[in-house]
Order: sequence, then structure tokens, then C-alpha cells
Amino acid sequence: MNTKLTLTMDKAVIEMAKKYAKEQGRSLSDIVENYFKMISNPYSMDQNKSEVAEEEISFIRTLSGSLKAPKDYDFNYNRDIQEERIKRYLKK
Repeated sequence: MNTKLTLTMDKAVIEMAKKYAKEQGRSLSDIVENYFKMISNPYSMDQNKSEVAEEEISFIRTLSGSLKAPKDYDFNYNRDIQEERIKRYLKK
């Protein structure tokens, strides 16, 4: 059974991921689902899925550190999520 999942992340990361998915001929949902499967139970995957997962991990590692927050940035996940939800769902 498929269920919808909403993720909030940097727009540039989303664009890079979409480009990667298109180049691979796969949907972004498929890549994310396989990544979640891999990190939650890496021993249950067969060899082909494992190879795909390694490619995805490699791609994710290339994203690491690609976007730098200013040193004085006050990262507060709950506040940031709340602000995004207000913007998205309580538009005037």
C-alpha cells in the first residue's frame, strides 16, 4: 500500500535530486523509497537492489556540504517547520 509523504528540504537539493532521478530513468519517489528500505533493513535487499542503493548513497554523499548555512544561522528545526507550515497552509 502506497502512502503519501511530504518532505521539507532545500529547493536546490530537490532540483539536484530530480535531475539525478531523470538521468537514471527513475522517479524520485522510487529513489527515496529504496533509500529508506536500505537504511532501515540493508540485509533484506537482494544484490541488484543493493547495487542501486550504493549508487544512491554515493549521490547523497555528493550533496553533503554542498549548501552551507551562515555561521550565525540559528537552526531550530521545530520553529522552521512551523514557519513553513504556516506559509503553506495559512496563506491569506
